[in-house]
Amino acid sequence: MLSLSRRVAFFLLSSFMAVGCATTAASDPNYKPSRGQSGKDVIWIPTPPELVEKMLTMAKVTPQDRVFDLGSGDGIIAITAAQKFKANSVGIEFNPDMAGYARRKVAEAGMQDKVRIITGDIFKEDFSSADVITMYLLPDLNLRLRPTILKMKPGTRVVAHAFDMGEWQADDTATAAGANAFLWIVPAPVQGGWNVTLDGGKTARLNLEQTFQNVGGTMTVDGRTLPLLGARLRGEDLSFQYSGEGQSVSSFKGKVNGDRLSGTLSTDRSSQSLDGRRL
Repeated sequence: MLSLSRRVAFFLLSSFMAVGCATTAASDPNYKPSRGQSGKDVIWIPTPPELVEKMLTMAKVTPQDRVFDLGSGDGIIAITAAQKFKANSVGIEFNPDMAGYARRKVAEAGMQDKVRIITGDIFKEDFSSADVITMYLLPDLNLRLRPTILKMKPGTRVVAHAFDMGEWQADDTATAAGANAFLWIVPAPVQGGWNVTLDGGKTARLNLEQTFQNVGGTMTVDGRTLPLLGARLRGEDLSFQYSGEGQSVSSFKGKVNGDRLSGTLSTDRSSQSLDGRRL
């Protein structure tokens, strides 16, 4: 009969061998995916190369960007982001066989220094460092991911093949190879009241209402509450107008950074800095 220490050692050795066998199976050099094969919550349909380039162009991918492809399949999007847009990219793929296949494609393209394929679950892996997210998932998966994406840093670009994100309207759309792509820019959270200070110490009150990137509200200045006109939020960039005294139009352009707001308020005669703090 084995002693306790020997039984523990035997168990650890057996576990290690099982993991080793699984790793070998997952990297079977003969594995090839087939169009329409079943996966976790999805079936595999490759994104056409023309649409891949269109998606990455829509997202304005640069060499400074970190691209995460959620449900990366054969790795074509991650590889194209590195090859043609010079970005660093990470693919997350649940199927170990598919992930191994994608890694071989990365090696064939000579992109090992720019592309990493993770075998993992997109609902568990951390992709918060992304500048750009790409995906080709079913609508219900997009909606499950939406709360996580909306908490990411403002300005993160999200581009999807075929399916939208429900009430969160796309900032842009495009078509290539008979397929559709959607682009969203993660908006800064601006909902609520802001104390605003203008040049010379003059104060005002800005109230903002927000539904995703759609914003509206009022500016209260000199005792008058005025509706905002043409308000627009794109990432952390906020702009709006309001009609002031004598129907003169004041225009604001600036940025939101957490609980701070800063920018320039201009009329046809002058401009001044505007700084705000969230109430």
